[in-house]
Amino acid sequence: MSLPRVLTVAGSDSGGGAGIQADLKTMLALGVHGMSVVTAVTAQNSLGVQGAWELPVDAVRAQYRSVVDDIGVQAVKTGMLATAELVEAVAELVAGTDAPVVVDPVGVSKHGDPLLAASALDSVRTRLLPAATVATPNLDEVAQLTGVHVESEEQLREAAAAVLSYGPRWVLVKGGHLPGDAVDLLTDGSAEHWLRAPRHDNRHTHGTGCTLASAIASQLAKGRSVPEAVTAAKEYVTGAIAAGFALGGGIGPVDHGWGLTRPGTPGD
Repeated sequence: MSLPRVLTVAGSDSGGGAGIQADLKTMLALGVHGMSVVTAVTAQNSLGVQGAWELPVDAVRAQYRSVVDDIGVQAVKTGMLATAELVEAVAELVAGTDAPVVVDPVGVSKHGDPLLAASALDSVRTRLLPAATVATPNLDEVAQLTGVHVESEEQLREAAAAVLSYGPRWVLVKGGHLPGDAVDLLTDGSAEHWLRAPRHDNRHTHGTGCTLASAIASQLAKGRSVPEAVTAAKEYVTGAIAAGFALGGGIGPVDHGWGLTRPGTPGD
């Protein structure tokens, strides 16, 4: 039996902790075949992003069609899209693909470097989010997209409702920036799933958002429901954060392969 196939549409992180590189590592760890459409190239390390260059829309569209038309996909994950033109092109492509879509609306890097043009925000709201099976914004991205600023766990419902108003089927609002346990809210506007995990004393968390979205896509490709996929993905990411390691002089990455030598991992 062939492996489930998952396509990431995102930017390249030359430091290997986030972006396309994190996505493919996650997919390998979770037992699916990962494929990629590169939307942008970054010069990036543990200290930050030193430069970013988006690819032409035609190059992104050609990569996507090349993979989907020949190999096919069971899930698609989107990450860094950089410009309004790329957002709109990718939104059109994923909307025409018969597979679940996980949208990580990447706005800034872990170090605070902008990865999405301000002019692209409206395209994310009106074109990309309506095509999403699951959207996975963090609190900064919620504020950027909706104007809702979350300062307490009780406000996660308000944030989720604001994102859902743009049309995704489900939203996972990531509350990792709040104090206390790492709590996320998954909801479709009706059912609510509160996902909690202990907060690990580890600052090496580069790539967590990319990793989580890719893990969700991987689990969806295996045929799991959205709540099942998100629950398994959070378990995988929590382990990866706990095993995060120093790299360079700044913030190191999570360990995508933490479970490969341990039985009973979420990818089993």
